[in-house]
Amino acid sequence: MKFILSEEQMLFRHTVREFLEKECTPEIARSGFNRERWAQLAQLGAVGLAAPADEGGLGLGEVDLVLLLEEAGRAALPDPLIETSMVAIPLLREAEANDLLLEAADGDVVMSVGLAGSRYVTYATDADVLLLQLGGAMFALQRDDVKLQLMPSIDMARPVFRVEWLSEAGTKIGEGADLVEAAFDRAVLGAAAQLLGIAQRCVEMAADYAKERHQFGKPIGSFQAIKHKLADALLMVEFARPVVYRAAASIAEVSHHRERDVSMAKVYAGRAAKRATRAALQTLGAIGYTQEHDLHIWMKRSWSLEAAWGTSDFHRDRIADEVMG
Repeated sequence: MKFILSEEQMLFRHTVREFLEKECTPEIARSGFNRERWAQLAQLGAVGLAAPADEGGLGLGEVDLVLLLEEAGRAALPDPLIETSMVAIPLLREAEANDLLLEAADGDVVMSVGLAGSRYVTYATDADVLLLQLGGAMFALQRDDVKLQLMPSIDMARPVFRVEWLSEAGTKIGEGADLVEAAFDRAVLGAAAQLLGIAQRCVEMAADYAKERHQFGKPIGSFQAIKHKLADALLMVEFARPVVYRAAASIAEVSHHRERDVSMAKVYAGRAAKRATRAALQTLGAIGYTQEHDLHIWMKRSWSLEAAWGTSDFHRDRIADEVMG
């Protein structure tokens, strides 16, 4: 499959990158979710990107969402774009829950999602509405309808919570295995896209440092050991990118290979992020280990996303199940 991004897609990506470079600097990324920034993202069209145009969105597709989430990963954006834009809004669209869909697309209602395949719910205290799975159905609950317990996490800018329903409150918005499985696969794709952006940013960060840091009177980037390490990391990023885009196309086309393709995207993007963060840490040396350096923001995010929505081992098994029949 040949992927060529349109001028409109490239322009949207550039606009999102410019916005995040201004509104989500590393110092800001450390502080977690911000409603004012969320409102600005909604005004930009990023939050409701996949919602129909008559429901407050842009009516765009999964490849556009992947471009958005790549940039979010590159900026280490600490906002629930995966949960709201990639999972909740398409789920509400398919369930024809139009009132809630309109509020989410406008940015008025922040959402997070809890599926049976995930032990925890991210950004639960920041969300106004939680979409939770019970059996084969999805329910919408207000935050006050649940009891939340903050769980230990390596990335506190992406907090995770254990959720307990306090009553039978909640509104069923849809049911069926297809609805729930599609929501899970979208979450997997969202994590893969952000991992891809993280990997790209770590390679860039390491390359910039290698140009500035001198040893023996030369930039360390001129040494073969550094060149090869960063080249290998960049190669893995470039190998992962078409795999992630292919998974987006599989969801958009409702391909019967959707599960295989999104699992491959998660595995390839996870490998790329692992290689890129390691290469960046080894290039930066001792300074990269410090809490004060920005690298740890992307490293922690990559570790948390690698574990989210199924580890690499889980997705390799899923690929094997389909390939082996």
